[in-house]
Amino acid sequence: MSIEKDIQQKKFRNEFQKVVVNTIFSGSWMEERMKQFLETESITTQQYNILRILRGNKTPLSTLQIRERMLDRMSDTSRLTERLLKKGLIEKRNSRADKRLVEINITDKGLQILERLDERNDEMDHIAAALTEEEAIVLNTLLDKVRSSHQY
Repeated sequence: MSIEKDIQQKKFRNEFQKVVVNTIFSGSWMEERMKQFLETESITTQQYNILRILRGNKTPLSTLQIRERMLDRMSDTSRLTERLLKKGLIEKRNSRADKRLVEINITDKGLQILERLDERNDEMDHIAAALTEEEAIVLNTLLDKVRSSHQY
C-alpha cells in the first residue's frame, strides 16, 4: 500500500512533504504494532522504553536521566515511573549523594517481563519484515541523516 492510498491523498506539495507525512504515518503504524506486542505484558511503549533504559544502565537513574534517553522525550516520566512502581517493576529510593534526587532501579519482576519479551524478539522484528536487512540499514542511515540536519 502507498501513503497516497493509506491516507487517501492524491498529491503532495513535493517529495519532502510526502516524506514527512509518510514518516509520521509509518511511525504511528509501527507504534500501534508495538502496543499490540506489549499488551501481553500489560505495559505501554513508554513503560517498555523506561524498563529497557534501566536494564541497560546497570546503575540507578534519576527521572531526568531517564527522560534524556527516552524515545518520546515529551513523556511525563514522573507519572510513568509511578505506574511502574505500582506494578512492582521498578523501585525508587532517595540518592545517598544528593537527598533531593530519587534514584530508580528495575526490579526482578521488571527484568522478567523484559526477558519474556526478549524471547519474542522475532515478533517485534516482524514489524519491519517487509524490508531486507540491507534496506533496513539504508533506511536507518537516511533517518539518522534527516535528524542530524536539525538538532534540537
